[in-house]
Parts: sequence; C-alpha cells; structure tokens
Amino acid sequence: MTIFYNILIATFALSALSLIGAFAFFINEKLLKRIIFPMVALSAGALLGGAMLHMIPEAYEASNGSNDIYIMVLVGFSLFFLLEQFIHWHHCHRMPSEHKEPVTYLILIADGLHNFLGGLAIGSAFIIDTHLGVVTTFVAAAHEIPQELGDFGILVKGGWKKAKALLFNFLSGILMVYGGILAFVVSDQINMSYLLAFAAGNFIYISSSDLIPEIKHGKILKENLLHFLMFVFGMLIIGLVKH
Repeated sequence: MTIFYNILIATFALSALSLIGAFAFFINEKLLKRIIFPMVALSAGALLGGAMLHMIPEAYEASNGSNDIYIMVLVGFSLFFLLEQFIHWHHCHRMPSEHKEPVTYLILIADGLHNFLGGLAIGSAFIIDTHLGVVTTFVAAAHEIPQELGDFGILVKGGWKKAKALLFNFLSGILMVYGGILAFVVSDQINMSYLLAFAAGNFIYISSSDLIPEIKHGKILKENLLHFLMFVFGMLIIGLVKH
C-alpha cells in the first residue's frame, strides 16, 4: 500500500498547484511575463530530460529490453499530436491581456485530460520505482506551474470570476489523482513499462511542440540566451538526479 499512498500524495500535491494561478493577479503583469517564459524554458528542459534520461531507460529496463518500448513512445507522442489537431489543445503561456478570444470550457476539458494522463504517468512511474516516481512528479510540477498560471489567466479573461476560475481549475487538476489511482488499479493487468513509455512520449511532445515554440521566437538576444540556459538547466538538474 506504500506505493498507493505515494501516488495519492504526489497527485494531490500536483492538483493543488492548480491554485497557484491566483498569484497571476497579485503581481504586476509585466513582472509575471518576465518570470513565466524562463519558467516555460525550464519546464521544457525538465520534461525532455525526464523522458529521455529517466522514463525511457527505466521503461526499457523494466520491459527486459523490449524494443516495443520505443513504439509506445511514438504512440504517446502521436496521440498528443492527434488531440491537439482535433480539439485545438495547446499549452499557451501568454499573459491574460494577450488572449483575445479565450475558449474557456475547451481549455478546461483539454487541461483535465492532460492532468488525467499526467496522473497515469506518475502512477506508472511509482509502480516501477519509487525514485522514478519522485523524479516524474518533480518534472510534472515544473510544467504545471507556468501552465496553471496561463490557464487561470485565460479563464478570467474569458469572463469568469476569480473564485469560479480557481474552483474549476482545481476540479480539472484533481483528475490527476484519478489517473494515478487508475494506474495503480490496472497495474496487475498491464505491463506498466509500456504505460511509462507512452507517458514519456507525451512529455516529449509537450516539450517540443507546445513549450519550445513559446520561447524560440524572441527578438531580444539577451532573453533568448536566458531561455536557452534555463532550458539546458532544466535538463541538467533532471540528469543529475541519480538513484
């Protein structure tokens, strides 16, 4: 039961991060903009590093060296691409004033699905190895903070009251807990290494398709350099986490 409790603690903690969006309206938007894009760069590096340096190698080892692991990585990557194509799911980290036509309910649905899949990733990681579960939780947290700031801003820009935006954002976040529980329940029926590889594909897609494009079109050399260094730092700190 220790694994189950670890999954619950990790997913509940990440769900609580959905409330961090409230800080977006307690600090100056100019300052927030200066903070959020370096955070996005750090998140992109952490996601990519977590997938490449921990999740895929652990999944390969847990599967006794099956090359099917790499197929599952591609399936996870492709499914997120499919989702983005059909429901226009995109992790946008712009400021509230930069959203002209926010589609609030679509954002909540997409974020809820993302959180549920994130819970599956964390659950499968803890089932394979506790250390891997901790690393995966940290990687997910690095991504959740800038994402939740952006989502909260979209909801408020779309006309929602702050209290309602916080509540529904939290309800969307709590789906991560259900994803973690499902991973634990089905762990006896399916090979969790394949689910972990699938999640790694998800992380690679989010990093490369959603996050990096947000930060690569800057016009100020100093900011571009900062974003690159934060991206590398995100990979570095994940790479330095060893058993």
